Amino acid sequence: MSTGLSLSYVARNLIARKLTTILTASGMALVVFVFATVLMMAEGLRQTLGGTGLPSNVVIIRQGSQTEVQSTLSREQANLIATLPGLASDAAGQARLSREVLVLVNLPRKDGSGMANVVVRGTTPVGLQLRPQAKLVAGRLFRPGSSEIVVGSGMARGKIGLALGDTLSFGLRAWTVVGIFDAGHSGFDSEIWGDSGQMLQAFRRGAYSSMVVGLRDTASYGRFAEALAQQPSLKVDIKRENRFYADQSEKLADFISILGKTITVIFSIGAIIGAMITMYASVANRTREIGTLRALGFRRGNIVMAFLKEAMLLGLVAGVIGLLLASLTQMVEISTTNVQTFSEVVFGLVLTPDIVLDVLLFSILMGVLGGVLPALRASRLEIVDALRSS
Repeated sequence: MSTGLSLSYVARNLIARKLTTILTASGMALVVFVFATVLMMAEGLRQTLGGTGLPSNVVIIRQGSQTEVQSTLSREQANLIATLPGLASDAAGQARLSREVLVLVNLPRKDGSGMANVVVRGTTPVGLQLRPQAKLVAGRLFRPGSSEIVVGSGMARGKIGLALGDTLSFGLRAWTVVGIFDAGHSGFDSEIWGDSGQMLQAFRRGAYSSMVVGLRDTASYGRFAEALAQQPSLKVDIKRENRFYADQSEKLADFISILGKTITVIFSIGAIIGAMITMYASVANRTREIGTLRALGFRRGNIVMAFLKEAMLLGLVAGVIGLLLASLTQMVEISTTNVQTFSEVVFGLVLTPDIVLDVLLFSILMGVLGGVLPALRASRLEIVDALRSS
């Protein structure tokens, strides 16, 4: 008889041992929860910063600078960039570009957990137009030439807890929060925006940090990049805006993934041992049953597959439970420091179909590793010895 044992038979064996099944599945589900949460954190960070900016915009920084905070562009360089071909223009024929100032300021967290480095961006009316995803949700926009600021929704919701009417002191002056904007859970939600000219004065700067320019069309990037390369006085690096911010998430996302996966591997060893103990106990308690199956014509391979299916089903159940628990963390927002920019970034955990698939495969693999040795042990039982056991 070569037909394998049915899945319903395998499931009934797990149900018959409710306590051990629940205990083993719970331990495995905890490991799955940790693994899924780590992947969701890394994905949430990538989507937050990767969703910052538009591909039709280009960020320009000083050559060799990794971030806007480290960069400087002189007024002469900015004026020259404004004359290059490939840029979009307004009705008056002026290039659509924004000369920007970025600084990091220390602000206290409202929960008393210390200070946070927050990005303050000096921008322009054109800069606001180049980022249509940033929409005002409360108050109004800052007035050009004033000491008014608007804050991202992450700064209002998170540990910083800014609100309309708050007064902040940085750059040797006081700034008033007059509006709150939402940029669709992107990195801009973790920033404070004000007038670029006022930021230059307040921080006594003679140069800009970066420029953001709008392209005439998607094909204009190559022409604009070539024109920049032909200007020896412009030693700058350029990237499409969305790619620029996505790259800034990689170091922290990779760190979270590596650390989390290392912890998961350590935890999974214990879960695999637990599954192995459960399956060995199942073999010991079902010796006569295994002998009967062999006497009925089931081959050793059928016995191995039956126990492996049992272990895989145990892993799958644990994976589903762990995923359900991990999905609840999507309601949580995390505020942390981006190791690339050393600034505060607020992001949520994101569960994607790819993460679901990876987690379920991982949980099934744990079950297989925990069940393979007990399955081989069961298949090696001699029919006569198995039937004689009490």
